[in-house]
Amino acid sequence: MRTSIVLTAAIAAMACGAVRAEVKDSTPNGFTLENSQVVPVDTKTAWKALVNDVGRWWPKDHTWWGDAGKLSIQPRAGGCFCEINGARQALHMTVTFVDPEHTLRMTGGLGPLQGMGLDGALEWRLAKVEGGTKITLWYRAGGYTPDDLRKFVPVVDQVQGLQLGGLADYLRAQAKK
Repeated sequence: MRTSIVLTAAIAAMACGAVRAEVKDSTPNGFTLENSQVVPVDTKTAWKALVNDVGRWWPKDHTWWGDAGKLSIQPRAGGCFCEINGARQALHMTVTFVDPEHTLRMTGGLGPLQGMGLDGALEWRLAKVEGGTKITLWYRAGGYTPDDLRKFVPVVDQVQGLQLGGLADYLRAQAKK
């Protein structure tokens, strides 16, 4: 049932014109997506929001229990990108690489991909550019499944756009304060 909720939310996002990622490749057993946005803050501010304020910018419709405030990221090797709601808990991804103000890499399966036994690597890359910081969200997922993963690419593409867009919008709002 949760898979259908996530898919329905992603389809609704498509109708709203959410930011779309670039599909780098797509095969029956995996895919790679990448999208970037420039925000009017320095890399230090972007990094702090990425790791400390995930509950303020992550789309609540893309959590297990509908409350993004239950999310946290531990920015250290072996750290948890977790959702803790009392006894109900989810380890979304494990932090595998941290280069503060530059790169945060996590591995695991997001959303319904986790329940399908699939795995992925997600990177948040921050780079100083004229006018602020370029944030790139890169995600490669794959593994064995009897399903053709290419059919999931449009949905995951939209969800990735919502996640990056949420962080970018949050940072833009912070810059106006």
